[in-house]
Amino acid sequence: MVTYSPILKKQQSFFRTEKTKDLSFRIDALEKLRSKIKANEQPLMDALRTDLNKSEFDAYTTEIMIVLEEIKFTINHLQSWAKPRKVKTPITHIGSSSYIYPEPYGVTLIIAPWNYPFQLAVAPLIGAIAAGNCAVIKPSELTPTTSEVFAKLIPEIFPEEYIAVVQGGVETSQALLEEKFDYIFFTGSVPVGKVIMEAAAKNLTPVTLELGGKSPCIVHEDANLKLAAKRIAWGKFVNAGQTCVAPDYLYLHKGIKARFLQFFQKAIKELYGEKPLENQNFTRIVSERHFQRLCSFLDNGELLIGGNTNQERLIIEPTVLTEITWEHPIMQDEIFGPILPVLEYESIEDAIVGIDNHPKPLALYLFSESESIQKKVLNQITFGGGCINDTVYHLGSPHLPFGGVGTSGIGSYHGKGSFDTFSHEKSILKQTTRFDLPFRYPNLKDGLNKIKKFIK
Repeated sequence: MVTYSPILKKQQSFFRTEKTKDLSFRIDALEKLRSKIKANEQPLMDALRTDLNKSEFDAYTTEIMIVLEEIKFTINHLQSWAKPRKVKTPITHIGSSSYIYPEPYGVTLIIAPWNYPFQLAVAPLIGAIAAGNCAVIKPSELTPTTSEVFAKLIPEIFPEEYIAVVQGGVETSQALLEEKFDYIFFTGSVPVGKVIMEAAAKNLTPVTLELGGKSPCIVHEDANLKLAAKRIAWGKFVNAGQTCVAPDYLYLHKGIKARFLQFFQKAIKELYGEKPLENQNFTRIVSERHFQRLCSFLDNGELLIGGNTNQERLIIEPTVLTEITWEHPIMQDEIFGPILPVLEYESIEDAIVGIDNHPKPLALYLFSESESIQKKVLNQITFGGGCINDTVYHLGSPHLPFGGVGTSGIGSYHGKGSFDTFSHEKSILKQTTRFDLPFRYPNLKDGLNKIKKFIK
């Protein structure tokens, strides 16, 4: 097996020079990264078209624009984030002051997925750089053109001892996981996340796992149905449903189910045309294996909308399945494709019980005008994050840390969340030497009684 210890040793040596901790060095690195991305927008969009048939609009808005804005936001706030911050000190520690010093972990490993192959490689890298780390990035082998462009772009900005890109398949990831990194950031599936965590545990390496799961989308009886239909159709079918926070299934109130699905069918036509398979800008499924897996779900329940496929182009049109139960195969794992199963409920309590009986989702979406319904759902269901009366949009805010809970992930990032993820918070007490409190010492006369009186 190939070893990556030479790269690791180079980065460890470079990290020990303390250069990456210098604030001006970090800001300069982020500015260089932003400038290089802007200069390579067209090659990146071309690569994303080749790998996933992403339109220039989708490639720019969901991959390039997001990271450009993230870098700008990070640069603007990094000075305040990186400063040691003073915190309160209890009266028992009179004479001292307390501080928290954010410091980088060291050499980090970032393993990126294929569904947003550029964005999900660069977004965590922004946090790693901002916090003062070195990084090794492993892009996805399932999107080889984008990975190749990325692997050429990074060495043009950074030396390998600072930021390195390692290409390859599963065996490459396995070899990287044999090394002792100081932090591992992984985005991908739950089964692979377990493998990552097991490997990290051997060295007690801290991890962030951005995973997935079955993210529900609840449409209550008082929702704005037409607007809900459009926003859900966009959130579900952007990137052909290959989005970790895409609505994985619809939970529709029985009273509005038929009307909503009429609006939903119109929304699909409005967004993707009468014949989505002929839409040259509809994203394709990443591989033959994933295409066949998705096609196996098409006979679940009753086919209401779509269902047509093009195996040669690996395209599946937006599809809706009704008469679905929790026992159907499509409800057992994350779909990660343009197929949307529909469940129905009579009371919001039924929906809450149904969701709570399954693993904690990465995202949840609720469409309702009722504040009491919103409060009930937010208070009673545990999930990573989500939206009220929208889908997916929370992902784009640098003010909202993004991550899962339970089987949908560990840790979060975006904005300051990225800086915090790649930083260890070192707690420091600075003690005065002008006087010395006698209470701590065992030779204080009648010490125990004096301490008890002091803390009353």
